[in-house]
Amino acid sequence: MKTLRSAICFAMLMRLTTLSAGAEPNTQKSFDLLKTFSGSWVGKTAQGQAVQVSYRMTAAGSALMSEILATEMGAQHDMISMFHLDGNRLLLTHYCAVGNQPRMVASLSSDGKIVTFDFLDATNLANPAAGHMNRVTFSAVDANHHTEEWRFVQEGKEIVQIFDLHRKSESTESRLWEWAGTPAQK
Repeated sequence: MKTLRSAICFAMLMRLTTLSAGAEPNTQKSFDLLKTFSGSWVGKTAQGQAVQVSYRMTAAGSALMSEILATEMGAQHDMISMFHLDGNRLLLTHYCAVGNQPRMVASLSSDGKIVTFDFLDATNLANPAAGHMNRVTFSAVDANHHTEEWRFVQEGKEIVQIFDLHRKSESTESRLWEWAGTPAQK
């Protein structure tokens, strides 16, 4: 009986080791996918509002910073998100325009093209019903095109904002300003 218990414990330990070893490559793959976004992106929201997003590696390559510049209803929204590995998970901390900082943990789709972050916790969140980002999904279409779906929750109601982004070039910058109804800025 003792031998059987030992064998079962050993088998369970091996299974757990295999599962945790399997989580790490997906975490690294998720981070590697997001790192390909480094650079400047322009596009519009589903409502046709102009949006600019930039990504850059920082902290000796251990963190990726995203900055979102968007104008909604005449107000400028500037938000920062930081992505970094934490052991066998990938975390996002979003410094939101509403003044709180949700942290989210990533999962990677089976095809390796979609990274979804789900709410973990937050700082400066007055209560669980207070408005905060709850989920973010990044979908890589190709090397020069990706979408971002941001889900904001407040008192049980969800607001979804989708950004359709293209890598910035002279021609995409001109199109962005045309969408916004503003002459191209140099």
